[in-house]
Amino acid sequence: MRGITVVTGTGTEVGKTIATAAMAAAALSQGLSVAVLKPAQTGVAAGEPADVEQVRQLAGEEVTGAELARYPEPLAPETAARRSGLACVAPARIAEAARGLAQRHDLVLVEGAGGLLVRYDEAGSTLADAARLLDAEVVVVAAAGLGTLNATALTTEALRARGLRTLGVVIGSFPAEPDLATRCNVEDLPTAAGTPLAGVLPAGAGAMSSAEFRAAAPSWLTGALGGSRTDT
Repeated sequence: MRGITVVTGTGTEVGKTIATAAMAAAALSQGLSVAVLKPAQTGVAAGEPADVEQVRQLAGEEVTGAELARYPEPLAPETAARRSGLACVAPARIAEAARGLAQRHDLVLVEGAGGLLVRYDEAGSTLADAARLLDAEVVVVAAAGLGTLNATALTTEALRARGLRTLGVVIGSFPAEPDLATRCNVEDLPTAAGTPLAGVLPAGAGAMSSAEFRAAAPSWLTGALGGSRTDT
């Protein structure tokens, strides 16, 4: 992986930040320089650790972290900005920041907020608009269990409709004791999404030490994301 990659989710709490950290760790293991950009952080007050800090804690302090806006309420970025009286983050600003980081890093990971089509500004712009400005490939992070096939299919369909390329789907948190639906989803997700399964992250990965996480992360991802996994 090189250049700029956008990381989105099929919704909230699906493991986007941990997946972003895993991709960063895999890239670092190959000797690449990595930056992580969070255009809009919601639900975190000023001075509190947030997604960028978690990525750097897991993947390594050598990851460059950048955040464009922070809103205290856990809402969609445009709603959170409006309620807080703070400025929104437009796609052009996201693209400018990502390109600036790309001039100094081999890989830039742009982690979205929530799902692909949440609003970022008053015009209804989304992360997909930023990805289109950047001509960036997109990684979709999905839940493991029942309901994920439909949510993932809708996300990848929206990407294709906008002419955006999908690198693959990553299951953000796979339980140690999966139920029937979860086991079946490993096989069915690529068909539903129309794109390969590019990684499976174990539940609890975010609680690992940095050394454990960095050592294990490449084994969770396929070669498309810089990893070594071959059984997805």
